[in-house]
Amino acid sequence: MTDFSEWFHNILEEAEIIDSRYPIKGMHVWLPNGFKIRKYVLNILKDLLDKEHEEVLFPLLVPEDELAKEAIHVKGFEEEVYWITHGGLTELNKKMALRPTSETAMYPMFALWVRSHTDLPMKFYQVVNTFRYETKHTRPLIRVREITTFKEAHTVHSTKEGAENQVKDAINIYKEFFDILGIPYLITKRPVWDKFPGAEYTMAFDTLMPDGKTLQIATVHNLGQTFAKTFEITYETPEGEHEYVYQTCYGLSDRVIASLIGIHGDESGLCLPNEVSPYQLVIVPIIFKKGGEEVMAACKDIESKLKDAGFRVHLDDRDLRAGKKFYEWEMRGVPIRIELGPRDLSNKNAVFVRRDTMEKVNISLEDDIVENVNELMSSITFNLRKKASEKMKGQIREVDNLEDVKESIENERGIISFAWCGEENCGKEIEEQANVDILGVQEEEINGKCFQCGSEAKFKAFMAKTY
Repeated sequence: MTDFSEWFHNILEEAEIIDSRYPIKGMHVWLPNGFKIRKYVLNILKDLLDKEHEEVLFPLLVPEDELAKEAIHVKGFEEEVYWITHGGLTELNKKMALRPTSETAMYPMFALWVRSHTDLPMKFYQVVNTFRYETKHTRPLIRVREITTFKEAHTVHSTKEGAENQVKDAINIYKEFFDILGIPYLITKRPVWDKFPGAEYTMAFDTLMPDGKTLQIATVHNLGQTFAKTFEITYETPEGEHEYVYQTCYGLSDRVIASLIGIHGDESGLCLPNEVSPYQLVIVPIIFKKGGEEVMAACKDIESKLKDAGFRVHLDDRDLRAGKKFYEWEMRGVPIRIELGPRDLSNKNAVFVRRDTMEKVNISLEDDIVENVNELMSSITFNLRKKASEKMKGQIREVDNLEDVKESIENERGIISFAWCGEENCGKEIEEQANVDILGVQEEEINGKCFQCGSEAKFKAFMAKTY
């Protein structure tokens, strides 16, 4: 696609994902088609989390004094907080913040819930809306003022090792989640100046959008005992001592939907994995004056068999030209379209059209149609994942000097890998001179010198233009 930004805005409107005309900048309305995609995405995530986590729901408002307790955390959000100062016409004695994230809302309650080592670990998650006064240029689903799909998990542990292991578990949950959606990712440890406020360290998932910029799609934070000491979250050990807990949190947002749309989409519109498509199959009857009733009866029979097998299927019997229907369902990204006309029926065939390749396959109506659909679905899923993964891998390039970084980013965008010493001053110089962001590092054996300062390299690092 020649202009991703224009394509993205157009497809959000044409495929009826969201309506951005809500009269507050950076806020939008989920439309039925988009909301279904969102629902199926969240269902996958919840199924993964529900194996070890409990779902909860905390209030939207955070008292000013609770928010202020964690100074480091608040400093990270102080320019973004929305404040409520009045209840009706009455000025409040204590301001209330609309949650920018929920640590300061949840952790005072954790201090009440945690008593003994036998209570631990505790693992909770919620899916809520959060509010941040975004001052940069807003972009639908990517940079917004109301994050409408904010999944945050919070865990409490008795040991440092327990929290470390939870970070690994969270990373594995997200890996499985993004693998199901066919969204490729790069996992790195964020540089110290870009970690979550109050965290000991932050692990992040980034993907690459069609315009060559990276999009952060998930983060995992090891909080250590920072918040535990602030909010007095302690537990009684088997020996009767009281110790501070260790905590983690991890989250993702509407950006998952944005990456799903951008990475799999093409010039014809959306191209959705079958797991999250509102309709997995659409049946389009090709009706002429002669044989119309027989065609409709056969289409309804196919619809019935597929619905009984658990597929989300739609029979499009609108009085419209077939070509117009084809265009609409291709634009909406339905994985499989089934076409059936009088000639197909006389040949006892139906035409199956794959959205990912636009390939047409003739399938006998006398065969097991459910088995054929399952095989096609598996093939489509595999192809979408493979295509997206190979494309991202092909856009990660190793560079050994700053001048090449500038040229490479300017001409090709994508992700640059390089040897880095890990020092903050050196990293910030790289970002300033190359006009890019250091995404993070992967802690693996690396030989050589830092390409910026010449010191011994400690990490393989990555940088890119980011959203």
